[in-house]
Amino acid sequence: MTDMLSGFPDSLVAPTPEAGFQLAIKLSRLGVKATQPDAEVLNRLRPKYSRDADALIASSQVVAIHYQTIAAANDYWREF
Repeated sequence: MTDMLSGFPDSLVAPTPEAGFQLAIKLSRLGVKATQPDAEVLNRLRPKYSRDADALIASSQVVAIHYQTIAAANDYWREF
């Protein structure tokens, strides 16, 4: 069994689409942290991937997938 991630949200419920997007970014960052927990390695690699268009597009795709999941969990913020 894996250790619990610190900072993981208790819920995917967000009051607004903007808050949901911020949550999607947080989940994406947590995914990176879980994949590469060594902060020194992350800091050393950041200059390379921060200038790589393919890496940036891939990062945006991960955020978008998380946002899609959060939007669905919030019933797309519809009011009934």
